[in-house]
Amino acid sequence: MNKVILVGRITKDPELRNIQSGSSVVNFTIAVNRPVAQNADQNANNADFINCVIWNKQAENLAKYVKQGSLIGVEGRIQTRSYESNGQTRYITEVLCDNVQFLETKKDGNGIQKNADQNGNSTEEDQYASKINSVDDNDLPF
Repeated sequence: MNKVILVGRITKDPELRNIQSGSSVVNFTIAVNRPVAQNADQNANNADFINCVIWNKQAENLAKYVKQGSLIGVEGRIQTRSYESNGQTRYITEVLCDNVQFLETKKDGNGIQKNADQNGNSTEEDQYASKINSVDDNDLPF
């Protein structure tokens, strides 16, 4: 079984690339916090930086809606590949993403928080939030 689930913050703004076949791809890195031991050195690096790759429509959405520091959830599998550079074989291990979830709300231009699903659409919760908040206690039947 090869399954990875991570939650972390993206380390820099994603850059969308289109390859010769016409597919879209984004290579990105997320910082995943790791637990700190009680007596550990406070200056130690307390995060793992994990390289990830996402393709096609989800890559386009990630590049469009996610910025540096955004909290995201990643689901996928570990992949190792190699290439030749200056006569040496180099190996890369990364997470090939099947699914990415945006885990933070995004404020629109009016300062109102909006939740977005992975396709960038506002959620049903956002559409009805103003109606729910406008209910007066006197309107309740109990």
